[in-house]
Amino acid sequence: MNTLPSRTFSQKFHLRSIFWFLLILLIIAFSSAITSTNLAEFFNHDSLAQFAVIWGRMFHPDWDYWPYVFGPLLDTIRMALVGTLLGTVIAVPFALLSARNIISISWIRGVTRLFSNLIRTLPDLLLAAVFTAILGFGPLAGVVTLLFFTFGQMAKLTFESIETIDQGPLEALEAAGANKIQVIFFAVIPQITNNFLSNFLYTFEVNVRASTVIGYVGAGGIGQLLQVTINQFRYDQTAVIIFVILLVVIFIEFTNTYIREKLA
Repeated sequence: MNTLPSRTFSQKFHLRSIFWFLLILLIIAFSSAITSTNLAEFFNHDSLAQFAVIWGRMFHPDWDYWPYVFGPLLDTIRMALVGTLLGTVIAVPFALLSARNIISISWIRGVTRLFSNLIRTLPDLLLAAVFTAILGFGPLAGVVTLLFFTFGQMAKLTFESIETIDQGPLEALEAAGANKIQVIFFAVIPQITNNFLSNFLYTFEVNVRASTVIGYVGAGGIGQLLQVTINQFRYDQTAVIIFVILLVVIFIEFTNTYIREKLA
């Protein structure tokens, strides 16, 4: 006769799950205490009333405002495209220098990986604030910010793709006397092209969204226009901007998904 396996006391009463649940609650409570955050304020009468007022104004968009959104929207897309292209171009040689199966000298790989990791750890808003202070308000600061972000992300994704390729073609070309440049062009690039294009499209999609946020701190694009309408309490115009951003992001996401599926 089959019998069920015996369970320990902690398994029987799910003590481990209860422990982790209580620990998470304790961490939330401790974090709220040290940051002086009162979670109840999010649900008090004044907050809900203010939310209802703002929502009521945004529920009646000023559709006559949309022609003013078109120009900054194009700036946002241009910022994302140029920043993604330039960052990707710069990231490619760093990715090659970071790949273990391309560069055998460990200190070169370590330096290039450290540099790309440092760039990748910098927040977008911090970069946008710094370059806005250096270059002034406008799309140029946004382009440079997205360039740095793209560089960090594409360098990591590309060198990881390079390290997972089939080593057979590389070894065959090296045995035939090919140099590093020939190996890269005829053995590495053909194997990573699809992944590289997929990562590029994904990064461009992320940059379109990020360019809206960094524009809020003065880096140009539609985010800067969003800040103006919010500061002027023109939530009817803010609703138009949000609606346009939503349409553009959905269109780009579906387009990129379709292209990546074709590349797969």
